[in-house]
Amino acid sequence: MAKASVVPTILITNDDGITAPGIRNLVEAVRDLGKIIVVAPDKPQSGMGHAITIGQPLRMNKIEMFEGIESWQTSGTPVDCVKLAVDKILHRKPDLCLSGINHGANHSINVIYSGTMSAAMEASIEGIPSIGFSLLNYNYEADFEPARHYVRKIVSSLLQKKMDKHLLLNVNIPSIPMELIMGIKICRQAYAKYREDFKERKDPHGKKYYWLTGAFVNFDKGTDTDVWALDNNYVSVVPVQFDLTNYTLKLQLEKNWKIK
Repeated sequence: MAKASVVPTILITNDDGITAPGIRNLVEAVRDLGKIIVVAPDKPQSGMGHAITIGQPLRMNKIEMFEGIESWQTSGTPVDCVKLAVDKILHRKPDLCLSGINHGANHSINVIYSGTMSAAMEASIEGIPSIGFSLLNYNYEADFEPARHYVRKIVSSLLQKKMDKHLLLNVNIPSIPMELIMGIKICRQAYAKYREDFKERKDPHGKKYYWLTGAFVNFDKGTDTDVWALDNNYVSVVPVQFDLTNYTLKLQLEKNWKIK
């Protein structure tokens, strides 16, 4: 008798909130590829990075959001969602964690600030292969069809092979028609950042407050970066890791730093 295939358990989360179109499109892209469980914030949590909730209670409620899919909303951050899913809902580690589809870019330095990528990174820390997906369009009415296509393509491919338990991918998808996308490019993270400006204003009581603005500036002229790939109509895939050790500098310090 042929051995029955094991259906993978896929945890889905995001940082835009459980009602965002991005997470609905992510669910629809992969709903038949495994047993899907959704655990996501009950409100937008963009820019939360790797924040966790301490000093106040976390709430979690089961809701009917996606037909045929077990779904939970929480009062916590994206990272909280992953922790709660593993400890209180699944009671084990899922086979894969998907985060997104984020509304807006998470290329280059955005990976540091992104709640989308921090949720995926938390899963990776816990030994769960994970992927963060982002579409370069902040509009909730954006066309997610090309994103769904590439999400499915990437997830289907990874499920066919044994994944490293700490696999962590940052996938960004250009917001252009499907026929204009050139394909998938494996990249490195570009050296780019925001040139920030805090606009000073006054509230109705005359007290000062500040509004963060600024422009994204790419200092990296390489043609192997995520920024270059997206500018040239490719889907960028950057392998990411949570070990922030600078190994080159470590070797230099071990050799040259003679402090007693």
